[in-house]
Amino acid sequence: MEIEDLLRSMVDYHASDMHLKAMRPPLLRIDKKLIPDGTAPLQPDDIRNMLLPLLNESQRAQLEQNLWVDLGYSLSGVSRFRVSITHQRGTLAAAFRRIPFEFPTLDEWGLPEVIKDFAGLHSGLVLVTGPTGSGKSSTLAALLRLILTTQPVHIVTIEDPIEFLLQDDVGVVSQREVGTDTLNFHDALRNVLRQDPDVIVIGEMRDPETMATAITAAETGHLIFSTLHTNCAAQTIDRVIDSFPSGQQGQVRTQLSQVLQGIVSLKLIKRRQGDGLTAAVEILKNTPHISKLIIDGNTSEIEAEMENSVSFYKMQTMNQSLTALTLNGAISVEAAKLASNRPDDLERELRKFLFASQAEGSGGLDMSKADFSKITELQEVQKLYDEALERHGSEMNEKDRIIQAMQVDLDANDGRVQELSAVARQAQDSIERARRETESVKQNLEAKVKQLQARIKELSSTAETDVKRGFFSR
Repeated sequence: MEIEDLLRSMVDYHASDMHLKAMRPPLLRIDKKLIPDGTAPLQPDDIRNMLLPLLNESQRAQLEQNLWVDLGYSLSGVSRFRVSITHQRGTLAAAFRRIPFEFPTLDEWGLPEVIKDFAGLHSGLVLVTGPTGSGKSSTLAALLRLILTTQPVHIVTIEDPIEFLLQDDVGVVSQREVGTDTLNFHDALRNVLRQDPDVIVIGEMRDPETMATAITAAETGHLIFSTLHTNCAAQTIDRVIDSFPSGQQGQVRTQLSQVLQGIVSLKLIKRRQGDGLTAAVEILKNTPHISKLIIDGNTSEIEAEMENSVSFYKMQTMNQSLTALTLNGAISVEAAKLASNRPDDLERELRKFLFASQAEGSGGLDMSKADFSKITELQEVQKLYDEALERHGSEMNEKDRIIQAMQVDLDANDGRVQELSAVARQAQDSIERARRETESVKQNLEAKVKQLQARIKELSSTAETDVKRGFFSR
């Protein structure tokens, strides 16, 4: 059996990891479970013959000297793999982690939108944390691709080994592998500042020297990304500070409080329906209050501050992300409680939303299902709606009161209107009588005028006759 055949089978089964050890068949990790691939157990020589051809001369020397070696391996047209070769019970063993050539964007990951803010920073320290296999490398690669496609910057990565292959775009990237392109993280970091980087990526901060150099680089105005195997923001801060001798921890607290920009902590959880995993994500953004908590050594209070900063800063705790995933139907209540470090607190949080209806969410909202800030936004909308409804009810009641008062006034005025109508009718009757009387007087006057005119005419005729008769002659 060839190693290429096993790797192709691993990809076909969508396994995240493959383990090889003597006297066992290859084991595939599918949805967090280790499952034998169904082939015959491997003999020690089988494993040796599969693994040694993957190593170059320096890697073989490291394996012989240190009894372990890490490397990256690409199978053309299939996938890329991170390989860790060790010894167990006197025989070689290996673990292969699948690293696809194509990796999801932050949107395809379904991560909260606020994570994109870290890609727009110009300086400071951003840490991506979580247990092994939680999606740290994929999230970091997605952040770097967002930077490369939107900003004309120079990114330098220092990895052991190189995992996701990044491509130049608007920005350019130089990927350096420990053991191949540089001796170790510490030496590479000391040298990288001479390469005019804007963004520096440290595959993992494994020792105090690397951490100190990363913090110093962030202080000089560079944007630093790195990863740690920690489960939450508070634990991450404690891990960094506790890595230094007690005499230096006060200074490190001050430095970290100033350069830390954010912490993204991830966990992968089995989906409620179908196959595959989804990410729960805790997000810390450094604020003046968070900075003071770091300086004062009150990291135990950081989680409460994150819980109270969802609406404004879009921070969220792991429990809040698990709550959002559950309400949106992405994961089951049982899976959420298993993933939580504080399952009792999570259950109380869920009861506020979920158990009133005795059903898990159905999802379908156009948003990141792991983003608790969207839940709080919906709560705010509901609150505003309720307040508007109450105001509307009060306004309608006031308008009803005004209408009733107006109706009373109208009823009161109705009698007055009737009285005025009667007076108007009487006045109209008087006018009509006056008109008739005037008409009668007019007719009488006209008759008298006619009589007078007739009399005048008659008198005029009599006077003319008398003249003719000589009544006025001398």
